[in-house]
Amino acid sequence: MVTLKEALKDKLTKAQLELVPSSYDVVGDILIFAEFPEELKSKEKLIANTLISLHKHVKVVTKKTKQYSGKYRLPKLKVIAGEKRKETVYKENNIILKLDVEKVYFSSRSSSERKRIAELVKPNESVLVLFSGCAPYPCVIAKSAKPKEIYGIEINPTAHKYAKENIELNKLTNIKLFKGDVKTVLPKLKKKFDRIIMPLPKEAETYLDLAKKHIKKNGIIHLYIFLHKDNMNKKDINKILKKYKLKSKIQNIVKAGQFSPRTYRACVDIKVS
Repeated sequence: MVTLKEALKDKLTKAQLELVPSSYDVVGDILIFAEFPEELKSKEKLIANTLISLHKHVKVVTKKTKQYSGKYRLPKLKVIAGEKRKETVYKENNIILKLDVEKVYFSSRSSSERKRIAELVKPNESVLVLFSGCAPYPCVIAKSAKPKEIYGIEINPTAHKYAKENIELNKLTNIKLFKGDVKTVLPKLKKKFDRIIMPLPKEAETYLDLAKKHIKKNGIIHLYIFLHKDNMNKKDINKILKKYKLKSKIQNIVKAGQFSPRTYRACVDIKVS
């Protein structure tokens, strides 16, 4: 298959070709450039239209004009070619998810990690997903495993709206969704779970005090955190857990994506005693 740079070699200078980004994400039929060189601004439409011609499944090309920020950790995206929309339907692990890529935090790169977690869920478990977004974890788990029930809590009202729609799209009946702040919603549930998933690496650690009140004995917490390469070991992670007086044993430390050259998004699988 012709690469993007090969398709552009007669349309850009050699210096411009070297600046063409080779990394991007695709969610459904929307392609997203995380970074796009300012030097190529006058050529962005040409580059984007070339991508659409090379990838028939891509209908929209966007670039981030602002990184993840704000209360709901959302990017700002500019459509640079294709259809003028930011809503799409994305498929993974035998489910479909409808979402707006600018209004809902979502990472297609976590697909294999969602599958890994689903494969750990045992029959008849009660599962809680904190910061559940448009419900990728609940939907994958409900489709792939046989839990008794899955609860999801999400503060972003737009993500919550899409989550409800995604449950219907996938014809799932054992998911219960709650809109609001985890710190407000979870204490009201007065319920304990076999497994708690915390996929918010920047802040999840600060919710451990709350999570430990709602995990059953011998239950599992999947804590997502950013870890430097040198700190990805049980000794350093136990220092974090000790702050929250969590009686537990680390079962696994899994790299679930790269945040920066030496920093990973990691999932720590914790068995609570």
